[in-house]
Amino acid sequence: MNSGTFTGRHMAMILVAFFGVVVTVNFTMATLASRTFGGLVVENSYVASQKFNDWLSRARAEQALGWTLDLKRNAAGRLDANLASGGHALDGVQIAVRARHPLGRLPERSLTFRALGGGRYESLETLPAGRWILRAQAKAGPSVFHRIVDLQ
Repeated sequence: MNSGTFTGRHMAMILVAFFGVVVTVNFTMATLASRTFGGLVVENSYVASQKFNDWLSRARAEQALGWTLDLKRNAAGRLDANLASGGHALDGVQIAVRARHPLGRLPERSLTFRALGGGRYESLETLPAGRWILRAQAKAGPSVFHRIVDLQ
């Protein structure tokens, strides 16, 4: 028996190893992809392209306001919001948040806020633990400020 002979057993081991690597990589990539991306960016890309310049001008107007919004979950499961403009607390602002679970496992939730004073606000509703994508809107008269926050 010649030890240097390539047999069917060698070919079978090569094929099993090759396809084992391919299947392992595919399952790993599919798992990572399904855990990170929710799947929807815009409903209709053509319509979004037509509205892009308007969105850009609104974003510039929001940036000119100089507002900052800090959202955090407190120990009671409610959201704490701190709103400021140029380092000064903003009071008398209406804040609303739409919370969406990144993979759609939990239903979307709307959160309303009450003022605590000194630019601090607290949500009336609780938000379950976990990762949430928050779409926040702060409104004071004609001034509107939007922020998207990834809450861990």
